[in-house]
Amino acid sequence: MKQKIALVLSGGGARGTAHIGAIEELISQGYEITSIAGTSMGSVIGGMYALGKMEEFKEWICSLDRRRAFQLVDFSIGQQGLVKAEKVFKAMQQFAPDVNIEELKLPYVAISADIINREEVAFNSGSLYKAMRASIAIPSLITPVKTKDGVLVDGGVMNNIPVNHVKRNEGDMLVVVDVNATVPVQMIVQTEEEESEKKSKYQAKVKEFYGHLQRFYPLHKVDKFGYVDLVGKTVNLMIYQIAQLHLEQYNPDLLINVSRDSCGTYDFFKAEELVEMGRAAAKEAVFNV
Repeated sequence: MKQKIALVLSGGGARGTAHIGAIEELISQGYEITSIAGTSMGSVIGGMYALGKMEEFKEWICSLDRRRAFQLVDFSIGQQGLVKAEKVFKAMQQFAPDVNIEELKLPYVAISADIINREEVAFNSGSLYKAMRASIAIPSLITPVKTKDGVLVDGGVMNNIPVNHVKRNEGDMLVVVDVNATVPVQMIVQTEEEESEKKSKYQAKVKEFYGHLQRFYPLHKVDKFGYVDLVGKTVNLMIYQIAQLHLEQYNPDLLINVSRDSCGTYDFFKAEELVEMGRAAAKEAVFNV
């Protein structure tokens, strides 16, 4: 009989791609995922798995460096965020149509944070895509989601490792995948030619992105890092501290750690490498149980 697990996936931007490899390894090791809770990128990967479309999502995200990923960046003209993220979810719906969470093959929860009512919002019903979109709304970067009486932003602001929201079943294991861990980076071997080609393509896209960005937030020579870096580092520090408290409080049966230094928040060009990092981290964690 397979060991059943309640799976919790943290947020972490591009690092969240490692969740794919971790899930694949857990399944190959004989575990059965019976429920999922995720925040931000964890909510996206968890949602795609619960929808039965993780393989299609993996193929898509690993190809973004070849399909001009930055064409999916839809800049906002408002002041509440730089990117609307509508193009990304529209592209995803071409291979993974939206459904209500109640129709998924297993219990699923996505976490967002309501900054008006100062509370966590746990999506366990309604549109899957609306839930994921609210969960990834990184403050000041991705526009928030407005509700009748609230404003929703990235769930990591309040709960980046939502162990208190995953559905538990008798005899299951609580498994957490944390892609912001303070552990050494597990290097995945690539040829210098492969790495150089990916970096050159990505750097060209980053230059284009920052060109658009500076129209709204001009940078100065004295800046040590730009606006996006500042927001990212600030939010990540806050998220990390809160997540550590949750891990201490709930103490998972199996903790899979992926280094927070494995890549930058927006380094989606490393998707293939990150998938393998997640796989290696899961394999090591299971081996050490």
